Amino acid sequence: MKANQEIRDRIFLNRLRNWEVAEKLDLSDSRFCVWLRTELNDERKARVEKAIDELLAERMKGV
Repeated sequence: MKANQEIRDRIFLNRLRNWEVAEKLDLSDSRFCVWLRTELNDERKARVEKAIDELLAERMKGV
């Protein structure tokens, strides 16, 4: 199993793209990919989860 599989699955299942999450985190797409290579620490994992939640909320509002 890849590192951060839960995060990867959540992004995929919600039809998000890594670049969208990276943009919400104010990171480059490549930096976010580097983050995903190894297990995220609690702070980074919380930031990524929050970014995904915000993107999904924006989608529900039609933004």
